[in-house]
Amino acid sequence: MAPSITHMSGTVTSDVECRFTESGIAVCRFRLTETPSQWDAATQKWRDGTPIPYVCTAWRDLARNAAESLTSGVTVLVKGRITEIKDNSIYLSVDDLGISLRQRIAYTEASLPSPAAAAPVTPPPTPQPAAPSAPRPPTRQPGNPPAWWEKQRSSGWSSTATSGADGSPLHVGR
Repeated sequence: MAPSITHMSGTVTSDVECRFTESGIAVCRFRLTETPSQWDAATQKWRDGTPIPYVCTAWRDLARNAAESLTSGVTVLVKGRITEIKDNSIYLSVDDLGISLRQRIAYTEASLPSPAAAAPVTPPPTPQPAAPSAPRPPTRQPGNPPAWWEKQRSSGWSSTATSGADGSPLHVGR
């Protein structure tokens, strides 16, 4: 009879222990708990069912990668073969393993963010009020009156002739 293959998701509840056989093959072991959700028709709400404990074993590259990637509290997706049920736990020989992205972001070696992504962001400096300074002469822009115009305007106009900035007489008419 072939072993029963199962797919499940659960939370890693122990540190990953990694060891090597005498021939140098990596093997790791960790505990996992799956908490199924059940619909409660009386309260019309989902509730957590009875937690199911697993003892997972992975071999070779999968064992090395699991030892480097998993920590207690991480939710994982597992494909494996049930090898034994004893001591109120289901024993799995893990064929494939992945980190669930439901509650976290995972990076692969190829998709690691650049170091700049982790750099602190400094807010731009707040603008300081300008210190009072001597009035600047207005800059001449097309369509604006020349500087002597403002000078004459501020000194007051008379209906008689006045001189312009170059000393030439100006006649103001009505």
